[in-house]
Amino acid sequence: MKKIRAKAVIGAGYGDEGKGVLTDLLAAKTADTVVVRSNGGAQAGHTVVTPQAVRHVFHHIGSGALAGAATHFSRHFVAHPMLLLDEWQALRALGADLRLSTDPRALVTTPFDVMINQAIELARGQARHGSTGVGFGETIERNLRPEFRLTTQDLFKPDFGDRLRRIRADWVATRLAALGVANIPAAIAEAMADDDVIERFTADCESYVAKVELWPDRRLGERGNLLFEAAQGLLLDQDYGAFPHVTRSNTGLRNMLQIAEEAGIGAIEATYVTRCYTTRHGAGPLAGEIDDIVGIVVDDPTNAPNDWQGVLRLAPLDTEVLRKAIAHDVRLAAGTATEVAAGLAVTCLDQASGVLPIRNGAASERITPEEAAATIARHAALPLFGQNWGPGRPDFRQSQPVGLELA
Repeated sequence: MKKIRAKAVIGAGYGDEGKGVLTDLLAAKTADTVVVRSNGGAQAGHTVVTPQAVRHVFHHIGSGALAGAATHFSRHFVAHPMLLLDEWQALRALGADLRLSTDPRALVTTPFDVMINQAIELARGQARHGSTGVGFGETIERNLRPEFRLTTQDLFKPDFGDRLRRIRADWVATRLAALGVANIPAAIAEAMADDDVIERFTADCESYVAKVELWPDRRLGERGNLLFEAAQGLLLDQDYGAFPHVTRSNTGLRNMLQIAEEAGIGAIEATYVTRCYTTRHGAGPLAGEIDDIVGIVVDDPTNAPNDWQGVLRLAPLDTEVLRKAIAHDVRLAAGTATEVAAGLAVTCLDQASGVLPIRNGAASERITPEEAAATIARHAALPLFGQNWGPGRPDFRQSQPVGLELA
């Protein structure tokens, strides 16, 4: 029997590496692609610019939708009906593929998760963790308690309203007390008590379930060409990054390997993505951080300064950190039934001019943009999949790395 194979796009840094560009590229290369969201939720921000200069920042729907790919929300994805519907409308106007399916076990964010998230971050003041404020981590926390758990399949059940009211009546106070938050902003407190919030969310959920098909992860092998799209990056992985400044999910292969085991996927061709420099949003360590990188002119309209994550922070790329993070991730496949082949894509090279600095642990060097991708891939001990010299698909120069099967 022929081995089921899948491709994967994984961020190798702190997020914002250019995963959307590569997902769009791979989806456009292969017909009948299904983009599988393997972690995270609507806090993702993956930018795609089509050859027709159509630009969209994907949050919930897979970044292959403008290239004709369907989207599947895996059991490791956190659905956000309130935010999905706005994106669905925007993408429908752009002619995107809006075939959506979901594993029934995918968790669901409620308005109360969002409110708790924002209240906590506001209470931290200058010590914020850098949350996006959309309730992702709070959704994970609430679902650790079975009596407050809410999954996609629960949206189809007649007691959905009762579950939601139980979350408001019992979970909110329990969670805020555990966090030591005695006072929350008046506007958030009023919204929590407003029954209209429950009614609007119920309507959002009814619209959501009308747009998605229940499809368990174990049956993904029956679909078309599978393309895993990870969110955030390896340096934010909850088991690898610097706690507490991490995301509440596994950002690399771990979730994909679990899905592969269920679905009978025998091989994953993973492309790790990095900018030619390092960025980070929000709080947390960033080695070598500087205000400006000589040789780099950052052009990033997606990551404009905002109240929740602040400004985009910068540092020269450290290829030793890159190599160790990817090696750790690839080792997760050891002992599993899924073969993994890894390659590297380097992005944002159009933002480099003259020479740019990179580090390799204690060593440093300055390289030209033209030699940067090959140099970074060599330091990372990976074959070079390709390099990106602009915002969209036509700006990607693909290589032919050994060990990766290309469509």
